Amino acid sequence: MRVAVTRFAPVEKTLWRVILYVLRMQASRSRILRWAYPFCPRWSQISRAGQRKSWIHHISTRPSATRLKPSELTRSFSSSVRRTFMLETDSTIYALSTASGRAAIAVVRVSGPACVTIYNALCPQKSLPKPRFAALRTLYDPSHPPSPNTVLDAGALVLYFPSPKTVTGEDILEFHIHGGPAIVKAVLAAIGRTNQPDAIVRYAEPGEFTRRAFMNNRLGLPQIEALGDTLSADTEQQRRLAVRGSSDALLNRYEEWRQQLLYARGELEALIDFSEDQHFDESTEDLVSSVSTQVQALQVQIGLHIQNASKGELLRNGIRVALLGAPNAGKSSLLNQVVGKEAAIVSTEEGTTRDIVDVGVDLGGWYCKLGDMAGIRAESKGTGPADSVVIGAVEKEGIRRARERALESDVVIVVLSVEETAGGPRLSVEPKVLDAVNDCVQAGKCLVIAINKCDKLSISNLDDTLPQDLADITRDLFPSVPAKRVFAISCDESRRGSVSTGLADPGNLQQFLRGLVSTFEEIASPLAIEGDQNSQYDTSYWEDSLGVTHRQSSNLQLCLEHLEDFITQTSKPSLDHGELSGSTLFDSTESEVDIVTAAEHLRFAADMLAKITGKGESGDVEDVLGVVFEKFCVGK
Repeated sequence: MRVAVTRFAPVEKTLWRVILYVLRMQASRSRILRWAYPFCPRWSQISRAGQRKSWIHHISTRPSATRLKPSELTRSFSSSVRRTFMLETDSTIYALSTASGRAAIAVVRVSGPACVTIYNALCPQKSLPKPRFAALRTLYDPSHPPSPNTVLDAGALVLYFPSPKTVTGEDILEFHIHGGPAIVKAVLAAIGRTNQPDAIVRYAEPGEFTRRAFMNNRLGLPQIEALGDTLSADTEQQRRLAVRGSSDALLNRYEEWRQQLLYARGELEALIDFSEDQHFDESTEDLVSSVSTQVQALQVQIGLHIQNASKGELLRNGIRVALLGAPNAGKSSLLNQVVGKEAAIVSTEEGTTRDIVDVGVDLGGWYCKLGDMAGIRAESKGTGPADSVVIGAVEKEGIRRARERALESDVVIVVLSVEETAGGPRLSVEPKVLDAVNDCVQAGKCLVIAINKCDKLSISNLDDTLPQDLADITRDLFPSVPAKRVFAISCDESRRGSVSTGLADPGNLQQFLRGLVSTFEEIASPLAIEGDQNSQYDTSYWEDSLGVTHRQSSNLQLCLEHLEDFITQTSKPSLDHGELSGSTLFDSTESEVDIVTAAEHLRFAADMLAKITGKGESGDVEDVLGVVFEKFCVGK
């Protein structure tokens, strides 16, 4: 690869510098200062008729020393209509941080500059507790003098946390009160009555405490998203994923990548601005090649993070499992035994299950959605009505949905059965089931084979190895399924239990579930760089990437696309320096434009990373905040 950097005449060089400057200004025109965009709810806004101008315009056009009037400043929760507020005396928020309803203890959290005022109003004649130490206090109604008739709670614990080392970066006041609904309601109403014109006190909106923590640099956006996962975690794997994401590992990683791109962009722009005036230690071709190598290495890491994000979604949203098989193979019986209840109807009549029955269950800390589906079979015409198989319209629709659900699942459990025949027990396999399994194999689905009704075989214990002939048949029918994912089970023995069967693991169901959990671990294991001989990245580095959320993954994908555009741009063949002359100014100009646009691709890629972290020069951080915080509950 050769990149030609032409020495322009002063006029042409100045022109390209102006073009680059204009591109930068257009990209940064609407950038928002993170610290200067606080939040205001709709009920505490200070209305001003006709006020529609954005406060960003005022900040960007006035000198930094100019003091803005309160009427000229606006803030909002998302990208909707902006509302005015008073910046000099920002509001103090409060909310019930514990679940509503009757409980032993309730926690009311207050954050803002009026914490001390609120404490003095509710606890008159009592000194402020020592910071970060609990103190027993009696809470009084602030609208009346203290007396036995104005007591709100006679035994409340009060904690005071001075800024800036608090969860929100502001003063924090916590009231640990008795959890009766009447007491909670009275304390919340009393705090609201401390509102003053110069010290606004209002009830918090969903996620506002966490939002203030972000604005005061106490938490990053990736940590906040992990906090949301922590609040919604139901299983052990979801908890581990949320706890791992709550660290600043991903935040620091994204910021490091962004700094690498900014540094690489600076090197390229130095070629444009100073190639004629300065002497570089390496040639232009070597410099561009070096930057391309760094970008390609970054591409690999980002690509693996995107792939691992899809694996993290399996932990976060649950693994979809489909039970695929012929009618009466034991799919509904297996579902009932796994979930421990009669979730699906079990009958000897074929075609009992018509629609999909989805049941969520925690299997060894893994949340999965088991789907029992209609049995797959084909119509057949025999010599008489008893030998003919006629499938109705409803069952046909159920079969179509079953095949579609299998292709949408993460794991497909193929349920086969051992049936009695004239020649003895034989493995029953429906041809249409094989067709559906082949479709799943082509789609790259993970398959698990469960051979039901194995109690009919002449083996003393299902823990023993399958008979050789049965193992050979299974291997021939499903060559893509390893032997460790083939299990012999008996739903009938499992239903009767260990008391009736005298077995420690009746029906071999527990071994089947352990194998299923091992399968979950395989498909959810993070990908890593192959051939990392120097162990540059340990296992925890890639496990952290499982915490990448859908929003982060989408921005990483856009970042990856810009990096690919950069590689394409810098890989284009350019003219040789010896071929350039005064008559080939147009061609040489095109070579210079390649470096300008390549640097812009790096800037776009860095902006995508800035959208993830909420730092840097991203222009739509406020829109990002609206998406992140809209799912948080009040008091968090």
